[in-house]
Amino acid sequence: MNNTQSRIYLASQSPRRRELLKQIGVHYEMLLLRNNPERNVDVDEVVLKDELPEEYVLRVCREKSEAAWNSMLWRNLPPSPVMTADTIVTKGGLILGKPTDNQHAKEILRTLSGSEHLVMTAVSLAFEDRYEYKLSTTKITFAELDEDRINRYIFSGEANDKAGAYGIQGRASAFIERIEGSYSGVVGLPLYETVQLLRSFGIATP
Repeated sequence: MNNTQSRIYLASQSPRRRELLKQIGVHYEMLLLRNNPERNVDVDEVVLKDELPEEYVLRVCREKSEAAWNSMLWRNLPPSPVMTADTIVTKGGLILGKPTDNQHAKEILRTLSGSEHLVMTAVSLAFEDRYEYKLSTTKITFAELDEDRINRYIFSGEANDKAGAYGIQGRASAFIERIEGSYSGVVGLPLYETVQLLRSFGIATP
């Protein structure tokens, strides 16, 4: 496949992923997954019984990829590679998802306080019957967070809709004592792995 002049579709609503693709000069169009029974594009993000964090994030990424490709076909869009990604925060084998409310966000941040956790981001690229993926795993060490610090962070609104109730690119960067791995992977799209995928599909990258 020779796609050196081609665009890709990005099936993600994350503004951070869009910004990261722009950062490396990749041309893309948005491909939003709309819940519609006729399109069969729903993705089950419930953790399955005995499913390990790595298995979970790869499965969800794969299902998003399949749903996005089917959505593109259903809408009769010009075929191009479809990129999807999924990010989770995990500690002690448990997946700490997005907070459901402020109290849940506080509980998550208390769990992360003064300890290490992992951020896993899977990124995939699909075209026709070809599917490739990469997994980025980064170890984060958090400082001790007292209740006042947690409350002020929750009040800022940054914890909303973020895996692990924090965003490394915002105020929570001050919580991090150490990072071992990919900063962009923690933001939501590991650029090194993403470029590897794009190049393997013949798509021009920096």
